[in-house]
Amino acid sequence: MVKKVLVVDDSQAEIRLLQSVLQQAGFHSVGISDPTKIEEAIEEERPNVILLDVVMPQRNGFQACRDLKSQELYAKIPVILVTSKTAPSDRYWGEQQGANGYVSKPFTPEELIDAVKRLV
Repeated sequence: MVKKVLVVDDSQAEIRLLQSVLQQAGFHSVGISDPTKIEEAIEEERPNVILLDVVMPQRNGFQACRDLKSQELYAKIPVILVTSKTAPSDRYWGEQQGANGYVSKPFTPEELIDAVKRLV
């Protein structure tokens, strides 16, 4: 069974890059650029894992991760933060929000796929 990944990033270019890497590794992915629509996308797509950018307007990735992990309906879906915020304090803060993984930009395809495979 093909695993589904929800990609959330405000940059269409980043979404396409992530989807390309995922597709080459055999994953099906759905991309959205509006972080306020994550729950709606989860309901429609039923992803096995979520790749979540941190720096986004209206709702940053830390907020979105915290919101998802605080709701029983979504809490069990693994969240990987994929971000340019690379300071140890950012990684720590992501873990405090409930993130299951952290991939720093720029990343190699192998780093991304390894992170996803660990959680699906």
